Formats: sequence, structure tokens, C-alpha cells
Amino acid sequence: MAIQQRRVDRFGGGVRYAVLAVGAVGFLLPFYLVLRNGLSTESDITAPQWRWIPAALQWGNIGELFSDPAVPMLRALANSAVISVVQTISVLILSGLAGYGLARIPYRHADAVLYTIVGTLLIPASVTFVPSFVLVSSLGWVSTLRGLIIPGLFQAFATFLFRQYFLGFPREIEEAARLDGLGYWGTFWRVVAPNSTGFVAAIATITFIGSWNAFLWPLVIGQDQSSWTVQIALSTFLTQQTSNLHELFIAAAIAILPLVVMFLFLQRWIVEGVERSGISE
Repeated sequence: MAIQQRRVDRFGGGVRYAVLAVGAVGFLLPFYLVLRNGLSTESDITAPQWRWIPAALQWGNIGELFSDPAVPMLRALANSAVISVVQTISVLILSGLAGYGLARIPYRHADAVLYTIVGTLLIPASVTFVPSFVLVSSLGWVSTLRGLIIPGLFQAFATFLFRQYFLGFPREIEEAARLDGLGYWGTFWRVVAPNSTGFVAAIATITFIGSWNAFLWPLVIGQDQSSWTVQIALSTFLTQQTSNLHELFIAAAIAILPLVVMFLFLQRWIVEGVERSGISE
């Protein structure tokens, strides 16, 4: 029986590894196609006969991308980095403080405030898009980083996630901090925040990726090339009049790289953050 059980276990393990291998290949295939086409010529990309590896890798496409006068790719990458970093830090601070206040500070209208915040998630973005644009335009923030950054400094969903997480945070740790004379403010910064690095990293990753991939709002606000983000720059390589496929693919590969590195480095915290947020319960 023991020998038969070991054979079953080995067979089951082999099946699992085979399924994981197939899934890994399917996951990596799009990245390979982007990189392969980015290092190819236009004729190799559109050739009727497919080649897994081009006859000659065009490493010069990278230099051509950053020297293209029609698309300021380096400036777009810098704009996306600034917007994503500032919005991520602001969401962590503002939504974190709001979530902690809703979870821990006694207040008669705390539930009403929570329901109001969650209720904003039910409003379609298309409803608030035009009023938001009118407000930003009236402030003179069109084609500026202020217009791209400030509307995304606070996120209702992140606040809800923080609140759910802090509801499950051990009260004993906070009570010990209060015995040492710390108030809510000191407890949050000195005790709660340092012991919530996993969840904070998860929210930071999700927020950064969402900010980096934003397209519609930067498309409307970033009307000048100096305020283009990387997603807007990518869209200019493929229009009704022109198609620059090799630059589009190499630009997409470069734009994906920061997200891939960030995800690989923080993936375990993403899983931990989702598990501890209370959403799965």
C-alpha cells in the first residue's frame, strides 16, 4: 500500500508540475511576442511566414525609440514614474489614515462616512468624468502634472481595504502602545504602520500598477507632449494614418518592465494583503 501510495503521489505531483509548466508558458508567451517583435524589422513583424526568432535582432530599435522626435518616450516614462509614485504614496497615507480612523476611532457618524465612501464606488466613472474635467480645466491644470496627479490622490477602494485590514489588527498591540502614552496618531505611525508592511506593500503595488496603466484621464488632460504619460506615448505609434510597429512593441516592452520587476519582487505581499484584508471572508 505504501508503494502504491507513493506512486500515486508521484503521478499527482507530475500532473501538477505539467499543468504549472503549461500555465507558465501561456503566461510568458505574450511577453515573448512583445520582445520578439520589438527587436524585429517591420518586414519581419508582418511577414506571412512566422519565425520564432528573427533573422537578425534589431537592438538599434531601442536607440531609435528614444531618439524619435515625434514621441518623447523618455519624458513620458518620467511623467508616468512621477505620477505613479506620488499617487501611490498619497493613497497609502490618506487612505491609510482614513481607514484606521474608521476602524478604531469612536465616532457617532463613522458608519455614515464609511457608507458614503463605499457608495462612491457604485458611481460609474463616466458620470464623474466630465465634472472632473471641468473642475480641472477651470483651475488651469490641463496639460500639467497637477491635473494628472491630484484627482487620484485619494481612493475610496483603498480606504475600504485599509479599514477592513485594521479591523483585524491585534488590539493588544495598540493597547500596549496607549499604556506607553501614545494617542491614536502616535499608535498609527509607531506601532500599526510598521507592523502592516505586508498589507501596505500590497496596496502600494496595486495602486502603482493602476496609476501606471491609466489611459483615459491622461489622454484627456495631457494634451501637450510635455505631459504625456507612457500609455499615451504608446498609443501614438499606431494611428489611422501611420503604424510604427517595431517602435510600438519595443516601447511596450520597456513600459512593462518596471511593472514586471515590481510584481515579481512584491508578489507574496500581494497575496498576503488580499488574504488579510477580509475580502476573501
